[in-house]
Amino acid sequence: MRSTHTPPTAVSSRPARTLAAWAQALPLTTVFALFFLIPLALVLMVSFWDYSQYQLLPDFTFKNYVAVFEGCLSGPELCTTLKTYLSTFKFCLLVWGLTLVIGFTVSYFLAFHVKSSSMQVILFVLCTIPFWTSNVIRMIAWVPLLGRNGLVNGVLVSSGAVDEPVDWLLFSDFSVVLAFVHLFTTFMIVPIFNSMMRIDRSLIEAANDSGASDWQTLWNVIVPLCRTGIIIGSIFVITIVMGDFVTIGVMGGQQIASIGKIIQVQTSYLQFPLAAANAVVLLAIVLMIIWALTRMVDIRKEL
Repeated sequence: MRSTHTPPTAVSSRPARTLAAWAQALPLTTVFALFFLIPLALVLMVSFWDYSQYQLLPDFTFKNYVAVFEGCLSGPELCTTLKTYLSTFKFCLLVWGLTLVIGFTVSYFLAFHVKSSSMQVILFVLCTIPFWTSNVIRMIAWVPLLGRNGLVNGVLVSSGAVDEPVDWLLFSDFSVVLAFVHLFTTFMIVPIFNSMMRIDRSLIEAANDSGASDWQTLWNVIVPLCRTGIIIGSIFVITIVMGDFVTIGVMGGQQIASIGKIIQVQTSYLQFPLAAANAVVLLAIVLMIIWALTRMVDIRKEL
């Protein structure tokens, strides 16, 4: 009977490989801990503190979480918190649907209708141009277009389409959704385009040779193979919209409520523990949404 014998060099090299692996992971781990885990732990800790008009009072109390959901179980009407979350979810759903349609259409055109690789790169770079300027500047650019005396209303009135300027174009739900779509569609285009470029073109040819129509090929071949990109883009868009307060504040004329806006207002009034409690609740809801989305596809396996 022959016995297996592990060479001493193999055994002695394992600690060295383990140490090298830890050394390689240390910089990223340090950055992750300093800029994510520690601030998150501080927010969670402060959410249980008390506060007065002028100072924070280190304590362990649930009064901030009780204040977040105050009135939610006392009557038939929705409390302020639930109304605010419903408003935020409404914007999330609208922006997600519009960015998905636009992002998928643009990505499909770039991936399957633009044959030249250089032209694909040029057009793809054009899609990223909005990132070269500030979000606030891009939002403010809509004001002279959508205002009561803006370009759009001027065209509508001069053409006879309306008798007087339309008020709902600016500082309304419409302007907020428009700004969100303008700002965040690129977050949907990039991952979907990346997924489409990885599709084996022979699968498209096989579907066409089997007699499948363009719509059947799109729905049964391309869309399933783009699930990873769709899920990643959805996570980007939903998480950004859920916590946004700048876009809603600027384009909504400070008149539209969102959970991010509430947190910003509470912070401005130095109600840090209450704002931290709202932030923890928002984080929990966003994490549940991300968990539900990642159940649809194994991102780590398909990337």
